[in-house]
Amino acid sequence: MRNRCFLIPILTLACGVAFTTSTMAAETEPAVPLKPAELVHIGKFAITNSMLVTWIVAAGIILFAQVATRRIKPIPSGVQNFWEWLVEGLYNFLEGIIGRELGRKTFWFFATIFIFILFMNWFGLIPGVGTIGWGHYDPSGMFHVDRPLLRGGNADLNMTTAMAAIFFLLWLVWAIQAQGVGGFLKHLFAPKGETTGILKILMIVIFFMVGWLEVVSILFRPVSLSFRLFGNIYAGESTLETMSTMVPWLSWLLPIPFYFLEILVGIVQALVFTLLTAVFTLLIAQHGPGAEHSHT
Repeated sequence: MRNRCFLIPILTLACGVAFTTSTMAAETEPAVPLKPAELVHIGKFAITNSMLVTWIVAAGIILFAQVATRRIKPIPSGVQNFWEWLVEGLYNFLEGIIGRELGRKTFWFFATIFIFILFMNWFGLIPGVGTIGWGHYDPSGMFHVDRPLLRGGNADLNMTTAMAAIFFLLWLVWAIQAQGVGGFLKHLFAPKGETTGILKILMIVIFFMVGWLEVVSILFRPVSLSFRLFGNIYAGESTLETMSTMVPWLSWLLPIPFYFLEILVGIVQALVFTLLTAVFTLLIAQHGPGAEHSHT
């Protein structure tokens, strides 16, 4: 047991030295660029590699859903059985969190965003994504990809920001539909609880100030949602790239454990994005004095 305790810091130190060496060698430019590569220009409109992946995944999901529901049978089997299991499982899961009424109203968005993010994350793990494209040979004869043909869609901040912005607009619509304009403003700025006299005046001032903090929190939600998803997926791609180049003769072995980890991360991040948006919607759409302020 004592030998094992000494082995852990030794392995940690060795891994730290390896990572530091790799980082120092590539400190001028990140292994995975932050900006997606532009593939084609149509006038002023540029098609990037992450945009191409987004279209491929969206078309694949639509095609799969059409095939699964083309000939619906009373007793499902095959792809219909999988699709019904996925959709029904998501519906029951969300209904248990946000309720039946709100679930029926908003399920189309939450189910779509979960399925889309999940398969987008997993598509980015397919061998060839990020490793096939245009590049150059270094003096040692090794080929380096400078402009990949494909790149994970959620590793592009533009994509995650667009999804977060769409949710913010829908959240605003659902909030006004549930509370009305006056109820929405009251939810933000009105004092909570029953008070009288000077204490009531004090609570009005306090909750009015807290309401502006809540407005700032609401405005930052799209930022936090987009950066959380982008950061985790981009970090995963960078980790896989580092493992593939750290020891060239082990480039086929070192990334394998991290591939399984990224499969799990893909599920978790899709679930986190969906749950956060669902909870934000629930907190603004629920009625009654028990409604609490939400936080990012």
